Amino acid sequence: MRAAISFPVRPPMFVTAVTTSAPPSFGLSGFSGDACLTGMYVIFMVTTCLAAFVNGYAAFLNFSGAESVKVVADRVRIPRWWMAPLGTLLACGAVGLLAGFAVPVLGAAAASGLVLYFSCAVTAHLRVGDRQIGGAVLFLLLAAAALSANVAYHDHW
Repeated sequence: MRAAISFPVRPPMFVTAVTTSAPPSFGLSGFSGDACLTGMYVIFMVTTCLAAFVNGYAAFLNFSGAESVKVVADRVRIPRWWMAPLGTLLACGAVGLLAGFAVPVLGAAAASGLVLYFSCAVTAHLRVGDRQIGGAVLFLLLAAAALSANVAYHDHW
């Protein structure tokens, strides 16, 4: 018969401290507390700032009478004197998007107005058979993304 050989029991190399505090609560982003930006917040900020910037730039082009804006106006057969009122709508949309950081309903209203504006712009291009509607569609999608991000971030589903 073999004799049982016993070895001394050694403590584990790494001993973890036992705490009595509650574990941290994790948000949807997987990080605890307010230490990180949630993914939805980043999407909301990026889409809103980008939409505000491009619409502000488009308003500037309308107000300054840029040749590219005149060419598009002639192509879709709208009077050139409409450029200032249309630029005002774009500028109001851009300012409204930025104001939406302080008053979320205002940002949603501005984004909704821009979606309507660019839906009409796409329709104007299609009405005359203009196939160069990429810019209008891009602006429409960006305004829709800003509206969706605003609604999703502020839980208005």
